[in-house]
Amino acid sequence: MALPFDPPLEPMLARPADAIPGGDGWLYEPKWDGFRALCFRDGHDVYLQSRDLKPLNRYFPELSDPLVASIPERCVIDGEIVIAGENGLDFEALLLRIHPAASRVQMLAAEKPASFVAWDLLARNDDDLRRVPQFERRGQLEQVLTASAGPVHLTPATTDADLAADWFRRFEGAGLDGVIAKRLDGIYEPGKRAMLKIKHQRTADCVVAGFRWHKNGPGTHVGSLLLGLYDADGTLHHVGVTSSFRMERRAALVAELEPLRQEALQGHPWSEWAAWATETAEGGQRMPGATSRWNRGKDLSWEPLRIERACEVAYDHLQGDRFRHGTTFRRWRPDKSPQACRYDQLEATPPSELSEIFDLRG
Repeated sequence: MALPFDPPLEPMLARPADAIPGGDGWLYEPKWDGFRALCFRDGHDVYLQSRDLKPLNRYFPELSDPLVASIPERCVIDGEIVIAGENGLDFEALLLRIHPAASRVQMLAAEKPASFVAWDLLARNDDDLRRVPQFERRGQLEQVLTASAGPVHLTPATTDADLAADWFRRFEGAGLDGVIAKRLDGIYEPGKRAMLKIKHQRTADCVVAGFRWHKNGPGTHVGSLLLGLYDADGTLHHVGVTSSFRMERRAALVAELEPLRQEALQGHPWSEWAAWATETAEGGQRMPGATSRWNRGKDLSWEPLRIERACEVAYDHLQGDRFRHGTTFRRWRPDKSPQACRYDQLEATPPSELSEIFDLRG
């Protein structure tokens, strides 16, 4: 590619912040919940690069032609690949794309096509823009995407902190999980956490229904606790994991959880999952015994625990009926019955129309 620089390029990253920063000099954008992607284009050649510097083209074949039609002939653009579903962004549909069979990827691309949301312009023709201030890069990005149409979109952006706070509340139901804040005079710093991310943080009381061993091996350390919530019919659903422990705490958990392992599979609500692992993995569900889509060799086998313990965890976003990201362990809840850990404790945000978000220009 005849560009000012070649792929791969480490993307600029964000560090967590507790609140949306105020005052002058900030540019705010919604935080998209998808796959980070840098797009390199030279004529008809389009190369999509993931956050971890790997090619993404084979997983999203439907994006190449729209990108050729919408972005400058020679450029590098930073953005996000997302899939919009009926109830907002569908991260599970993105995960299904990470599949070795091209025929299955093509089928999924036809059923649920992806979109590319652009938020930064890093190169244009022969110009390397990484050391150009953010406000100038944003201006050029708006200029070159004036005539863009779906599935290529320009992310909303504003310098109004009050509007950013409104986005933070209003767009959560559409699957966006916070706000990104950038300095208007900032340059693009590959690999550095030069932006701020403000994400939703909530707590939930969950059943601890099992665990996975640490990668060091069985009997050494606990890797993660498997969390569950009851629905209105009394069914216990696997909702995610928590693994935020120091190594000494992981070692102590081995002895602490040992009594709960005795006869744990008898009457366990998830006892059938071992037999279902293959079927549920193919169907797109992530169960405790299922295979990882990211690492086919990774051991995700689990150890059941008697349903006797509850814990409080912090979470940022609910994707369908699961926690979107790993949760943070806060404390045990000996005062809480596991059967009282239900979905109805979670705060629900009604979906917002994605078309409204896509069409905003700030």
